[in-house]
Amino acid sequence: MSAEHALITILVEKLRNDSLVLPTLPEIALRVRRTADDPEVSLAVMAETISMDPALTARMIRVANSAFLGRSIKVSTLNQAVTRIGLSQIKTIATAMAMEQLFLSQNTHIQQMMDKAWRDTVQVTSIAVACLSYYRSLQNKCALSPDVMTLAALLHHIGLLPILTEAEKHQEVFGHPGFMRHAMAKLSPQIGLAIMKAWGFSETYQRVIAEWQQPKVSAQPDYTDFVRIATIAQRSFPQPEQQQALLSRYIELGLLPDADFMQEPAIAAVYKDVRALFA
Repeated sequence: MSAEHALITILVEKLRNDSLVLPTLPEIALRVRRTADDPEVSLAVMAETISMDPALTARMIRVANSAFLGRSIKVSTLNQAVTRIGLSQIKTIATAMAMEQLFLSQNTHIQQMMDKAWRDTVQVTSIAVACLSYYRSLQNKCALSPDVMTLAALLHHIGLLPILTEAEKHQEVFGHPGFMRHAMAKLSPQIGLAIMKAWGFSETYQRVIAEWQQPKVSAQPDYTDFVRIATIAQRSFPQPEQQQALLSRYIELGLLPDADFMQEPAIAAVYKDVRALFA
C-alpha cells in the first residue's frame, strides 16, 4: 500500500471510529463564548473576561477602531471597545481572533503548510465578507450577517488541520503536494463537520463546511455562496472546470457586479479593511 493511500485509509478509519484527534478552541475563545451565551451577562463582565488575554484585548480595541465598523472616533479602553462592538458580535469576533492559534505545529514542514493554509483562509474570508458587503448594499432585506460570514469563512476549511497533524506522522507524503491537496479536498468536509459538532457550532456553519466545495448555487443566497465565490476569486475552488459557470450564475443573480468583481471599489475597500483586522 502506498504511503498516500495508507494515510487516507488511516484518516477514514479514525473518522469512522471517532478516534481522530480534533483541534480544540483556545481557552479564551471558549470562555468568551460561554460568557456571551449567558442571558444575564453585562458588557462589564464581558470586558473582564476578554481582559484575561492581553492579545485578544488588543485585537478587540483594534477591531472597534477599524474602518470595518465605520467609526471615526477612536476608543482607547477595552470597555469602550466592547460597548462599541456589542455583545451580539463579541462572541463571533473573539472566536475569529483566536483561530490563528490553531494553525501551529512543531514540525517545520507542517508549519509551513499551516502558515499557507492560514494565509489562504484569511484571504478567502476577506473576499467573502467584502462580496457580502457589496450584496447587502444592494439588497436592504438581506439577513446575512458580516460577523457570521467572517467566522463561517474562517472555518470553511478547518477540516484540513487534523489531516496535516496526521500527515506529520507520515513524512514520506510531504513530497507529494498533489496528494495532500487531494486528501484535503476529499476528507476536509467530513472532518470539518466532526469538528463543528464537537465545538457545538450551529447548522449554519456546518452547512458551509459541507457544501462550499459543491458546484451549485443556493436557492437563496447564503454564506456558502460567498465562501464559494471567494475560492473562485482565489482560483482555489476544488472543481476548476466549474468556476466560470458558477461565476456567471452569481453575476446573473446580482451577488457580483461582473467577472472583475475584485476591482469594484466598494468590494476592494471592504476587502482591504477585513485583511487589516488579521494583520
